[in-house]
Amino acid sequence: MDYSIAPHVASVEVLFRKPFCVRRIFCVGRNYADHAREMGANPEREPPFFFTKPADAVVANHKAMPYPPATKNLHHEVELVVALASGGHDIPVDKANDHIFGYALGLDMTRRDLQSAAKEKGQPWDMGKGFDHSAPISAITPLSMIGILTAGPLQLSVNGAVRQKGDLSEMIWSVPEVISYLSGLVELAPGDLIYTGTPSGVGPVVKGDRLEAKFPGLETLSITIS
Repeated sequence: MDYSIAPHVASVEVLFRKPFCVRRIFCVGRNYADHAREMGANPEREPPFFFTKPADAVVANHKAMPYPPATKNLHHEVELVVALASGGHDIPVDKANDHIFGYALGLDMTRRDLQSAAKEKGQPWDMGKGFDHSAPISAITPLSMIGILTAGPLQLSVNGAVRQKGDLSEMIWSVPEVISYLSGLVELAPGDLIYTGTPSGVGPVVKGDRLEAKFPGLETLSITIS
C-alpha cells in the first residue's frame, strides 16, 4: 500500500478506497477493570477475548447512525481504535507497534438487551455487537503525526454531558499486548481495525442523541442517533 498519497485519512469513506481499506474489525472485550466490574465480571488480568464486527458496519464521522431494529437498549462504548499497516502471525509484543498505521476514535455500539440474553443462554454475541452501522469511527491519524499512544484521557459525551471518562494507561492489556495476542489466534493484515476496549460509564442512547468522543491529538468523533 502507498500511504504517501494520504498523510491523513480524512473520513471513513476514504477507508474503502486506496490507500486504506478496512479488512476486518476486531474488538477487545472488557479491557478496562472498571468496565469489567460494571458488567459484573472479574477484572483480573485473564487472557483477552475478542469479537468481530463486519467491515461495512463503520459509520463515517459527522454522520447519522440509524437506531437499529430489534432492541430497546442501545448502548455506547467509546474506544481507541488501532489501524494496522501490516500484520502477520505470532507478532512479538516488542514488535507490535511497528505494524500500526495509525489511531482513531470509535464507538462499539451494542444492542445490550440482545447481548445480555445471549450471555444468559451461553450463545454468541454476534447480533448484540455485529449489526449494521455498529462501528462509528473518526478519521485515522497516522502514527507519523501522533506517535505511539500509551496514555491519555478518553472521553465520551452524550448531548454535552460526560458519560465515559478513562485513560489509555488503565487498559488491562496494552495495545502491543493486544496485537501480539490476537496475532497468535489469527493472521493479522493491512486494513485490520482493532477496537481496544471501553472504560466504565456505558449506557443507553435514543433517537436524537448526539455522541461526541474526544482524545488529545485525534479527530473528535461526533455522530447523531437517527
